[in-house]
Amino acid sequence: MTYKIYYGDATAMANRDRHLDEQVQTEHFSTEHEALYRARELVDGDETRVVAICDDAGNQLTGIRLHLKFDYCST
Repeated sequence: MTYKIYYGDATAMANRDRHLDEQVQTEHFSTEHEALYRARELVDGDETRVVAICDDAGNQLTGIRLHLKFDYCST
């Protein structure tokens, strides 16, 4: 399964068609662990940046499970 990370400012990320916005950047990863690790780097590096992780079906990873995985990646 592949994962995509979208990131940018809050206004650009709020758009449903964020993948078409030039202000939103995208990175692709082959594993969930790689995507979570990179998302953690992005969040730690810039608190104003909004980050979203989606699986190859387009489902956005959210909720408590994602928070727990972020904590796991930081150890």
